[in-house]
Amino acid sequence: MFRNQYDNDASTWSPQGRIFQVEYASEAVKQGSAVVGLRSKDNVVLVAAKRSPNELASYQKKIIRIDDHMGIAVAGLTSDARVLSNYLRTESIRSKMVYGRALPVGRAVNAIGDKAQTNTQDYGRRPYGVGLLVIGQDETGPHLYEFSPSGIVSEYHAYSIGARSQSARTYLERHFESFEGLSLNELIAQGLRALRDTLQQGKQLDTLNTSIGFVGKDSKMTILDGEATQAYLDLLDEEDSGAMDTE
Repeated sequence: MFRNQYDNDASTWSPQGRIFQVEYASEAVKQGSAVVGLRSKDNVVLVAAKRSPNELASYQKKIIRIDDHMGIAVAGLTSDARVLSNYLRTESIRSKMVYGRALPVGRAVNAIGDKAQTNTQDYGRRPYGVGLLVIGQDETGPHLYEFSPSGIVSEYHAYSIGARSQSARTYLERHFESFEGLSLNELIAQGLRALRDTLQQGKQLDTLNTSIGFVGKDSKMTILDGEATQAYLDLLDEEDSGAMDTE
């Protein structure tokens, strides 16, 4: 994807007002497997499709716990995600030690946004090649944020990033107004339904490639993998069977 002399580093603008290194980092996010986030008035959920590099390897971790009230889902370079997650954990511990309270979710996301923006301004650095969906519960309620390699952060009712994520976003745009009053199980089922739209033809969600994370007013940050996801996958199948019977 070589462009010209304007893509050699992240601190050079092109005549069209573009920073190509940031655009290349955003392409890395689009190559990662999809993650979906959505929230109701009491809970916020992440669902992710995991990938295995080959038949002999384990599936890569997609959802990372930061603290009891916060977690992230990643799309892109997992190694860059580890750097940012460790930074968030450090900031969360510092907030508890200095202020005696959990780090507010909005402040945490702005902190990694500022950290990423520095890499687009200083010569010799590169943008982080990873996108994050950050969920959390604080005194103002549940939150869902998206972090991009440019350092821009945005809050959403529902969102998806990663490969073929546009299909999930289309589903979320059609149904997000109904999410507000859903229970936790119903919210997870909606997330799985959106995530399923991102899969390649012939692929299905199963206990090996599905990861679920949630936090809410009555629950700490919880991550479900493997057989722990089966109950929610069964719930999704039951709802689909009921819809077919109705038709």
